Amino acid sequence: MQSEIIKFNKILVANRGEIAIRILRAISELNIKTVAIYTYEDRYSLHRYKADEAYMVGNEEEPLSPYLDIEAVISVAKRKNVDAIHPGYGFLSENSNFIKKVTEAGLKFIGPSYQSVELMGNKTSARALMRKNNVPIVPGTTESIRSFEEAKKIALEIGLPIMIKASAGGGGKGMRKITKIEELEQGIERAKNEAEKSFGNSSVYIEKFIENPKHIEVQILGDEHGNYIHLFERECSIQRRHQKVVEEAPSSSINDELRTKVTNIALNAAKACNYYNAGTIELLYDQNESFYFLEMNTRLQVEHPITEMITGVDIVKEQIKIASGETLSIKQNDIKLNGCAIECRIYAEDVDNNFAPSIGNIMHHRLPSGPGIRIDRGIDILSEVSIYYDPMLSKLIAWGRNREEAIARMKQALSAYQIAGVKTNINFFYWILDHPIFLDSTFDNNFLENYFLPLVPNKWRENVNKEYIKVSAILGAFIKSQEKSLKTKKLCSSKNNNWGMQIYE
Repeated sequence: MQSEIIKFNKILVANRGEIAIRILRAISELNIKTVAIYTYEDRYSLHRYKADEAYMVGNEEEPLSPYLDIEAVISVAKRKNVDAIHPGYGFLSENSNFIKKVTEAGLKFIGPSYQSVELMGNKTSARALMRKNNVPIVPGTTESIRSFEEAKKIALEIGLPIMIKASAGGGGKGMRKITKIEELEQGIERAKNEAEKSFGNSSVYIEKFIENPKHIEVQILGDEHGNYIHLFERECSIQRRHQKVVEEAPSSSINDELRTKVTNIALNAAKACNYYNAGTIELLYDQNESFYFLEMNTRLQVEHPITEMITGVDIVKEQIKIASGETLSIKQNDIKLNGCAIECRIYAEDVDNNFAPSIGNIMHHRLPSGPGIRIDRGIDILSEVSIYYDPMLSKLIAWGRNREEAIARMKQALSAYQIAGVKTNINFFYWILDHPIFLDSTFDNNFLENYFLPLVPNKWRENVNKEYIKVSAILGAFIKSQEKSLKTKKLCSSKNNNWGMQIYE
């Protein structure tokens, strides 16, 4: 732990898109100079134009790997006299080796220690630590399974169904549900193979399958002096393929007594691994009102804005202050839960084609506005949606004095949000927000699987905003009519184009 406060003069953001822009804004508001990195594929991307300085990493043949190149990122930081690096989420954000290399280079990593990331990144060691510190975990193993015979014995002891999970995993990869003992051997092999491909580590463990749980997570902050606070919980049960789609804060499913219970569990989990900076404890919440530790995300979460909206705390600024050696600028009693916030992740995807990514250029982009509306975005008109990166375009956040007002404001914002040139999931959110199961908060992690996926493609659109569909159709027809003339014109960039748009001349 450092004992003196470091003055940061320049910070590099090792990320792209909306999260890079959001972090750059927080750094600038603290009067610190900003540095962005970008790839050749991202040379016109919005985030590079939002920084004081921006430098390309990699070359034309490497669209993705430069953001994962530890030496390249640190090299830029050293050459440009950077003091600290913020990783954002994804890419190198939870790579303990990256954190170690940043520290060895004499730079400050804006996040937790590599020891905490290493410990919590291994699901079995994390489960063992939580059990040792009386944090409730899902019944199952705290070590990787060594043989089929061992796995069979454990499965029969805790009872089917069970989950086979990757020890080094996350995001639904290296995961298999087993409902019959005959499926176990093949399920283990498939999970191990997928884990090896995804994480370079084939070890897996067993958990009891929790029927119809909710996904509740708690945002925590800890400084390097042993102080901890929580910023309440988020409800993240609306998921597709184990990826969150809609998040809200606070959860409308738990009362104040349960809120106190789950936030205390989260604080105990963070203290158990001597964690500092921003982190999120993810838990399963079952029908018996029990919480089970699932994992810890040792980074800034995609959905952090909804927590900021209900607490007034700028989580990224707190991250930077903590990394500089300051004590937490807020105490637990200072944090009041104010209203409700909902986030919709706007993706370039074809909902009716199994949510396949939609690639192309943003030909029209009209942002919504209004009371309580926030948009974190990485695109503007003529931005390119590439096959090489996650197709999330923006995050639309709506705050209200209560859940009903937040939902109403979100629906109004969705109706005003216009994007053309690629397909998006904007209409899809109408279906979710209008569904009676969502409105009465009785949904669980299987909501989309049970209620949306069985629907005939396009059938769900019958109950969504007709006016928005009409506007989308008109925009689509206009864009199609313009495609021929646009294809005949040269695509270029302008050094004076501060918005980072691609310009036709």
